[in-house]
Amino acid sequence: MTTSESAMNGIDPKVQPSGDGCVECDEAGGWWFHLRRCAQCGHIGCCDSSPARHATAHYRATGHPVIRSYEPGEAWFWNFATDELRETGPALAPPESHPAHQPTPGPAGRVPADWRDAVA
Repeated sequence: MTTSESAMNGIDPKVQPSGDGCVECDEAGGWWFHLRRCAQCGHIGCCDSSPARHATAHYRATGHPVIRSYEPGEAWFWNFATDELRETGPALAPPESHPAHQPTPGPAGRVPADWRDAVA
């Protein structure tokens, strides 16, 4: 698949991730369980098990359908528009995950002691 074909399907492999953590959680001082990367624009959002569910909110706001796990050792893709899981896909611009030293849930110092009660 060429780069232009990938972008047409909601994947742009040249776009770098927006950072090491969920953009909106970082702005609000929140925390996340796992991170997801928009495969079209690089936005990093928190997963649906996180309290704020920013990755899904990003899809709803932008229509960007494909996310990739942003967790170390995970390379799966999810397409919100088709409810399709793919175990692999095209290589995306590095980095492939948040830093390995960053805890899950994260970030360090903002995760409440009772975080398990808040995870969906």
